[in-house]
Amino acid sequence: MSPCERVRRAAAEVSRRARFVRIDPAGVAALAERLAREASPTPDYDTAHHHRGSPASTLAFNVTLDSINFGSGYFPYLRKPPGLSGYFTVATGIKRRFDEKGPWSATELGAIEANELAALLGQDLTVPEVRELIDLFAEALRDLGEWLARRFAGRFEGPVEEAARSAERLAGLLTEMPFYRDVERYDGLEVPFYKRAQIVASDLALAFGGKGFGEFRDLDRLTIFADNLVPHVLRCEGVLVYAPALLARIDAEDLLAAGSPEEVEIRAGGVHATELLVAAIRARGGRTCARDLDQLLWTRGQDPRIKAHPRHRTRCVYY
Repeated sequence: MSPCERVRRAAAEVSRRARFVRIDPAGVAALAERLAREASPTPDYDTAHHHRGSPASTLAFNVTLDSINFGSGYFPYLRKPPGLSGYFTVATGIKRRFDEKGPWSATELGAIEANELAALLGQDLTVPEVRELIDLFAEALRDLGEWLARRFAGRFEGPVEEAARSAERLAGLLTEMPFYRDVERYDGLEVPFYKRAQIVASDLALAFGGKGFGEFRDLDRLTIFADNLVPHVLRCEGVLVYAPALLARIDAEDLLAAGSPEEVEIRAGGVHATELLVAAIRARGGRTCARDLDQLLWTRGQDPRIKAHPRHRTRCVYY
């Protein structure tokens, strides 16, 4: 079974057994009806916050950034420039490094330390939560550098070449690194999500316009990139319904433990609900896939109406 099919099947089974999160069929139908009538926006590569240079440096930027594309549970503690979220704060800092000095080499990544990253991102390591996150960022980048050196002679091109235009194959390769091995246990089940492993191919396709290093033949096989924003949007849209006690914890901004039943059910519910939405939109004559819906829902999550409600927070290396 392919990595993405394992994600889909596990998410469907978790949703079937779920005690804290349920999918409202009426909510799925209503949102599908609206989305089937709407013109899907064509996403652009955001060069205000993401580096674009030579093909080699653009590839290295996206692979490097996605290696630290996590930490949403720590973001409330980050220093953020006005108007920027935690993700865009990190992305803009890495872009600055690439714009001014070019990519880190695999050797440099393999030796990177928290102090260098904190200075680059403008963060205060005396704040314990910030220190913990920046230490995790440094570990993730060292893992990337060592993996590239060991498997691909230090070449960022190596994983893409070995994937041979398969987004699923690239995701599988990336899970050789510990922080990409996004698998939880739930009620005796092994539940993979592979959020960041899947998003790398999607980001490369966007950065390169589906050509060169961004050419993948199976992007429609990807699931959503299960984080804490897309399920939140689905809740706000009436697709996901949380048990009152869980909703009260989220509204109170209590942390949910990584791998807890509630946290796994939220992520799995987001994956399975999106699969149901894809089927419902197609049944109404629309054309979409999970990756396209993820981009649409993630963008919708920037709306002040959505941001006005707290979303769940978990401290982990997966999102």
